[in-house]
Amino acid sequence: MSEICSKCGLPKELCVCEAIARESQEITISLDKKKFGKTYTVVRGIDEKEINLDELIKKLKSKLACGGTAKEGRIELQGSHTQRTKEILLEFGFPPGRVVLKK
Repeated sequence: MSEICSKCGLPKELCVCEAIARESQEITISLDKKKFGKTYTVVRGIDEKEINLDELIKKLKSKLACGGTAKEGRIELQGSHTQRTKEILLEFGFPPGRVVLKK
């Protein structure tokens, strides 16, 4: 027998909690300069209680072929990947109107 989701009460295979959570996120993607002039792509606005940040950052780092980390509710990716990060987040099911590039 399969496990039951504690939030929605559906079996884990049919659980839609994370899909619903993606619809309510307001995500901003921006560039940040750190030590020695290194550029980082910073993704803010993802609620780590509703969406698994570790899984998301693992997929982002794999697709972008870069290093990165999740700190204090934000994702930091090494390099300038703003446009490509937006495309990948849209592939993962985040709505287009909720993912904003900030300059």
